[in-house]
Amino acid sequence: MKLEIGNFFVKEVCFGDKTFYANGVLTINKQEALDVVMEDEHITEADLVLAKPGDPVRIVPVKEAIEPRCKVSGGLMFPGVTNDLSLAGSGRTHALKGSCVLVVGKHWGGFQDGLIDMSGPGAKHTIYSKLNNICLVADTDEEFERYEQQKKNHALRWAGMRLAEYIGKCVADQEPEEIQTYELPPITKRSPEVQSLPGVVYVLQLQSQMEEEGYNALVYGWDTNHMVPTFMHPNELLDGAIISGSFMPCSSKISTYEHVNNPTIKKLYSEHGKTINFLGVILSNLNVNLVEKNRSAIFVRQLASSLGAEGAIVAEEGYGNPDADFIQCIVELENAGIKVVGITNECTGRDGKSQPLVALSEKANAIVSTGNVSELIELPPMPKIIGELESLARDGFSGGWEGCLKEDGSLIMENNAMFCSDGIVGFSVKTVVEY
Repeated sequence: MKLEIGNFFVKEVCFGDKTFYANGVLTINKQEALDVVMEDEHITEADLVLAKPGDPVRIVPVKEAIEPRCKVSGGLMFPGVTNDLSLAGSGRTHALKGSCVLVVGKHWGGFQDGLIDMSGPGAKHTIYSKLNNICLVADTDEEFERYEQQKKNHALRWAGMRLAEYIGKCVADQEPEEIQTYELPPITKRSPEVQSLPGVVYVLQLQSQMEEEGYNALVYGWDTNHMVPTFMHPNELLDGAIISGSFMPCSSKISTYEHVNNPTIKKLYSEHGKTINFLGVILSNLNVNLVEKNRSAIFVRQLASSLGAEGAIVAEEGYGNPDADFIQCIVELENAGIKVVGITNECTGRDGKSQPLVALSEKANAIVSTGNVSELIELPPMPKIIGELESLARDGFSGGWEGCLKEDGSLIMENNAMFCSDGIVGFSVKTVVEY
């Protein structure tokens, strides 16, 4: 399977008479873009607001992030979701690098939503402060979930995907500034030199704890609560086979933007044929019941063993109850003789002294921590707000509470509410200091 990503590097975004890209400048016809957004009758009002790195801007409630892209050959964007079902991971996809569609609620937030600061001390916590963001700020008539702590945000998230594809199509006929090629031949048809290297798999555990459909991550449009661990080609992930869900404290979430730009997959690709034989991806899920956790762990072990894996990276989207899935998966792989490195955040309390994971094992002895979800973050007032700042304290954010917002606009919140700040797939901006 061969995938080409044709990159166009966006340095500036502005509005104009037509949507086009030239010389590092992405120009968007605002009315045309909003017409695409308003195709869903459930969206009652919408606007597009631009936010660039360094702007004195705070964005909240942020629900999703999507890179503007278009398929040029070999498939469709968002297969099985906004477009017909087709295989992802081959042909050519064009991407407007350095830009991002942020889906933002005009008023209402929830448990799974987050905050982004484009400047000041909060900007260091998230990669999105470094991007040219096209903020879709909208409201819907989905009254049935307006006052629910957890929201599916269906109309807004789907509008974000349509908008990202609309913008991405402006470079469909242009020659990319850079082409990145991702190609892995079938496992049994690799050269003896590659076959002699240690086989490594990447195990990605997607958030899928909600039994009701509409909240969990999607794979080709399929709710991951209904899946068992599945072997996938890494190109499928880099080409949009996975859509982020609308459940999980926000710092732990993997956005759709992050799925298609997964740094761990790209690093494994760069080492393929040099230090490792990159076998592919085992896509797993995170469950509620113990028997389901054990079943998924056994499936992962069987797949990894059958592939001949000697090493594995296991990444967990979430914390708390899913820690049991994470540790059990590591234990099963280690019991099969496969060396494992885990990637997860931790919940050590606001003082940092609590047990980091709900479940632990001596066999989980190589874990990369991407930070403490309960860390308190204090932020000064910001001159401009995109969305509604009051939602942080009012609407049940996992990192906000009544009283966290001060009259002058300054606030204190848990890292939980910082949008995708823990970067589980490898985007974490945090490091460890030894004292």
